[in-house]
Amino acid sequence: MVRRAVQPVVKQQVSRTTSIPAPTGGWNARDNIASMEPQDAVIMQNFFPATTSVQLRQGSTNWATGLGNQVNSLMVYNPTLGTSKMFAAAGGNVYDVTAQGPVGAPVLTSQTSDKWQYINFANAGGVHLLMVNGSDSGQKYDGTTWSAMALTGASSADMIHIDRYANRVWMIQKQSLSAWYLAVGAIQGAATLFDLTPVFNRGSYLVALGVWTVDAGDSSGMTDYLCFVTNQGEVAIYQGTDPSQATTFSKKGVWRLGAPMATRCLMKYGGDLLYIGRDGLAPFTKALASSRVNTQVNLTGKIDGAINVATNTYAGLFGWQIAFLPDNNMLILNIPVSVGNQEQYVMNTITGAWCRFTGWAANCWDLFNEQIYFGGNGTVVKAWDGSFDDNGSSIIGECLQAFSYMGSSQLKQWVMARPIIQTNGAPGIQMGFNVDYDTTPPVGTPGFSQPTYGIWDSGLWDVALWGTDSLVRKDWQYISGVGYAGALHFRIGALDCSVNWASTDFLMRDGGVL
Repeated sequence: MVRRAVQPVVKQQVSRTTSIPAPTGGWNARDNIASMEPQDAVIMQNFFPATTSVQLRQGSTNWATGLGNQVNSLMVYNPTLGTSKMFAAAGGNVYDVTAQGPVGAPVLTSQTSDKWQYINFANAGGVHLLMVNGSDSGQKYDGTTWSAMALTGASSADMIHIDRYANRVWMIQKQSLSAWYLAVGAIQGAATLFDLTPVFNRGSYLVALGVWTVDAGDSSGMTDYLCFVTNQGEVAIYQGTDPSQATTFSKKGVWRLGAPMATRCLMKYGGDLLYIGRDGLAPFTKALASSRVNTQVNLTGKIDGAINVATNTYAGLFGWQIAFLPDNNMLILNIPVSVGNQEQYVMNTITGAWCRFTGWAANCWDLFNEQIYFGGNGTVVKAWDGSFDDNGSSIIGECLQAFSYMGSSQLKQWVMARPIIQTNGAPGIQMGFNVDYDTTPPVGTPGFSQPTYGIWDSGLWDVALWGTDSLVRKDWQYISGVGYAGALHFRIGALDCSVNWASTDFLMRDGGVL
């Protein structure tokens, strides 16, 4: 009897791996949780969606201290030649906060409001910082001296907003439909009324004005329009040079948008004008060509759910503002949840991806020498400053990626995950894994310890970690989950170290259909 050769047992592979890129598509608070794109995130807090990776946000450092009250306004003076200056209003005072450190004596005292609106205006006498707050006399600064704006025909103390258009200073009067303008090139003197009462169907009062630059599409090239906004969300657009002459200054139309989020609802954005109202953040170029029911024109379209909650819940609070950090392609929308507990919804201006920042208690924002600053409780704070801590406190980021079936609609058991992270330190990673659309976060706070850096003349070359070294961490870590669709849910804690997250690998076992 001939025996058959023993056949080796062929074992089928029961485990497999897959890789999912980091969520550079950003925070999605609009779409069904079961139909998001793989590179979106259900939660994205203190992570910024860059173009090639997801970054833990940078930190902040106290710039000016000792202001005594909440800083509610920042004003930047930019002369044609010489050094720019920054001023901060807190309580009844205005301080020079150009230099870092404790502030000196205030440059203005005994003011009743610290909520100023300002412009830089150039004429034959130089560059002037002009500001109004609707309670105190308007102020002007010429680089050396502060003095009150002296108007005739109107009171500068009644002016709540200010802008420049066609080489004129324009202002709006609080609690009214009255706008005022000065002579060409003038920074004070005779103010002429421009009555908008017949223009708006819904009445009420003006809250803001701004300049919108549009390509006319013909030989005339770029055209500036003057825009008036009421508290009802009506927008009147005018074009021309001399408001005293109907032949050279005319109304182009009146549109209705969602009600504005207070006085700081507008921001110049290139040639466009951004508007934050009840319906979200939108550029005039698209908002005025659409209707209130089409929120897809809004820059905040992808976070519609979150922005609608915010604009309805916090509509009456001070602190709504739009800020732009061009060097980092970052648009910041300040959300005044409460004093000392503000948040920021932040957009990557290249990709349009959004995220949410916490830990920056900001009342107001401004750009000074191409760096972004905010006003806090008795302090002016430099944000996104290249550090990776908030005045010595760690930064905690949390992210829940979009749920994925990871190549199979069968039941699966996930057993390990490997985030690919580039860092120059030792961030703490607390990892969880959610299945089948459960969004419960990991319990606790990630712990971390700083790495031991090499000591000169002691550390071994190519072995010791030096302070500027950047390492790629790709350690497999155990996770646990059984279901059909899954998503990584993790927190990263960092103190003085950068974190760039590129992708995540998963190890899983496929089960049956049921």
